[in-house]
Amino acid sequence: MAPSLLAAAGGLLLLFSFSSAQIRGDNLGLSSCNPNDGFGRYCPTTCGVADYMLRYLPNVNRDLDSMQRDLETIANLTQGADETVVYMKDSVTSAQKSGGPDTHFKKSSSILDDVLRFEKTIITQEQQIFELQNLITSNERRMAELKTLSIQLQQKCSEPCKDSVEIQPTTGTDCQDVANKGATTSGLYYVKPATATEAFLVYCEIDNFGRGFTVIQRRRDGSVDFRKDWIQYKNGFGYLSPDDTTEFWLGNEKMHQLTATATIPTILRIELVDWDGTKKYADYNMFRIGSEADKYRLTYGYYFGGDAGDAFDGFDFGDDPSDKFYTSHNGMQFSTIDQDNDKYDGNCALQDGSGWWMNRCHAAHLNGRYYQGGRYTEKDAGEYGYDNGIIWVTWHNRWYSLKETTMKIIPLSRITAGGQTSGAKQFGGLGDS
Repeated sequence: MAPSLLAAAGGLLLLFSFSSAQIRGDNLGLSSCNPNDGFGRYCPTTCGVADYMLRYLPNVNRDLDSMQRDLETIANLTQGADETVVYMKDSVTSAQKSGGPDTHFKKSSSILDDVLRFEKTIITQEQQIFELQNLITSNERRMAELKTLSIQLQQKCSEPCKDSVEIQPTTGTDCQDVANKGATTSGLYYVKPATATEAFLVYCEIDNFGRGFTVIQRRRDGSVDFRKDWIQYKNGFGYLSPDDTTEFWLGNEKMHQLTATATIPTILRIELVDWDGTKKYADYNMFRIGSEADKYRLTYGYYFGGDAGDAFDGFDFGDDPSDKFYTSHNGMQFSTIDQDNDKYDGNCALQDGSGWWMNRCHAAHLNGRYYQGGRYTEKDAGEYGYDNGIIWVTWHNRWYSLKETTMKIIPLSRITAGGQTSGAKQFGGLGDS
């Protein structure tokens, strides 16, 4: 009985260790967290952990009670064995006094052998009792910790469980529509463009002039891997946060719905930050994303201005006379590692490990690999050795990866609102660069 109890107790102790690590998040790897398409939901939620613990605690209490009963049984057996040894020793003494050595020698030897055997058994049982007591003490301590955590989580979940991410109540067809309805706070909102079958969550950047930008891409710190397949780029990935601290791609289908039926031309504003903290931007008018049947083709009317330069128009790297033509992005279909829709014999998206509107291949690439510090080399670029960073070559060269990027859209009629200098764009050329 005792060895099996030790094995059971040891297994329970390991289970406690695992459970405790799960609750604290010590061993929670990214691969174990599978967020769905509902942006803003983090894994695990405190309510989910509380649920798990409340289901788990009764089983643990029952196992501890069972172990306590078994321990008492072992203690009773040990006490009985002690009494048997005393009785047998008394029997030996009595036998030696009641007869000669020849008569009782064999009986005494047999009794002494039994005494030694019982003493060994008692020593073994006492050691097992000591180990079980240590296990129970350890488990009781862990139980106290788990109960404390459970109380804390129950207090947090005293109301019906809900995501802690705050979603604003106002809705509209896009963020400008949301702002037009009186919303003044930047944050998470549900929008439903005319062609969408259901509303979806977006981050709206609303400024003091009542302009509502719908953010469609954000790079901050390299926390999200942008090496994704077609479906992931279609549906979107990453995390939307109310405080605008996370990275994400809103999704090609949502971008299509936001731009395809707009009655007013849409401005795409691209905001860039380098590793010195310098900020620049570029605007494109009549921005539009095609349908999935057209491979989410990017089109725009013209460069609307900015101080970052017009990288979407291509760039002459000096490698070939056709560089500028084959690195422009207007009219390009979207490519991913598993869908090659570019103009190159190879697969630009596979080489660069991302999804983008590739030509042969790019002069702008905001979904590229995140390089800490900015500068990288062909060796850093890996197997293919091509420029695969977050690049905008009309500002920094192709071997400089930017620190932060934002892609956001707004109706043309609102881009000059408020009389800001940054809102007044020049047509064509480099604008106000």
